[in-house]
Formats: sequence, C-alpha cells, structure tokens
Amino acid sequence: MNRIESLRLVNLADAATDSHVRLRSQATEAMPEQMDIVFVENFVAPTIIGIEREEKDAAQPVRINLAIGLPRIRACTTDRIEDTVNYAAVREALLALLATHRLTLLEALAEAVAQLLIGEFGAAWVRVSIAKPAKFDDVTAVGVQIERRRSGSDAPRMSLEGFASLGAGLVPN
Repeated sequence: MNRIESLRLVNLADAATDSHVRLRSQATEAMPEQMDIVFVENFVAPTIIGIEREEKDAAQPVRINLAIGLPRIRACTTDRIEDTVNYAAVREALLALLATHRLTLLEALAEAVAQLLIGEFGAAWVRVSIAKPAKFDDVTAVGVQIERRRSGSDAPRMSLEGFASLGAGLVPN
C-alpha cells in the first residue's frame, strides 16, 4: 500500500466516524421533546432468578416498575385502546416472560423487559426498574433500574467498506 492509499484509508475512516456520530446525533435529535408516559407500578410476580443456589431452585418475588414513553399518545384524543399501550397486554407479556426466561441477573431481565416494550409495544423510551423485595432481611429491596431508547437502527448505517468503494479510483497513484 502506497502513501496515498494509506492517507485515503485514514481519511475514509475519519469520514466514517464523523458520519456515524452525525447519524447517531440525528437519531437522538429525532426523538420528540415531549413524551406521554404509560406506567405500571409495583407489579409483583414470582420468577426464578439469581446467582445463589437457593435462588436457582425456587421462584422468588420480583417487583417491576415501568415507564413507557410514547410521543403524543393518540388515545388522548381518540379514546381508543388501540391507540395506546394496553397495560393489560403489558402485564400478560411480563407474566409470560417471567415464567419462561432463563436469565440469572436482574440487569439482563431488565434489558429483556426493555426490549420487549420497545419491540412489541412500540415504546420510544422506557425506564425499567426490577427489584427483589425479599432478598435480605435488613434491606427493603435490591435491584436495578435502566433506561433505553428506541435505537437509531432505523437510520442507515455507513460502513468503512461503503466509503472505500465511493472513492475507488479517484486519487491517481
């Protein structure tokens, strides 16, 4: 590889990085400033989760709190359940997930719940809090809280290979 080709690859890598940063910021900017929130508070159900032997053998209660963000829920004006997140359907999906998952950590379970809400219920943003209320006698609860946004994966991704093919043959040797 000669010096010009090396410089071309460095410039292409810089352009790819700049473009990726620009695309990500555009995806973030595309998120609406105001969100309507559908929430579920203090949902409690049994599940098998944990790293300790006794947690792997018997179900224990977990408490889940959800905030499901949507840009301007149409149901505010239509008064139709089809135009919002049906929290009864969310509850049923949570029960099914808690009965079938094979995860060990609350963090992984929270991620699964977040992806369920984004993928199946169309959430633009979610806050998921999952706690074990009965883990220790001297603590009310232990748990995790995560926030996720719908990814910018809808935006086109530029790869270095795509940039390399754009400029092929334009710089003389």
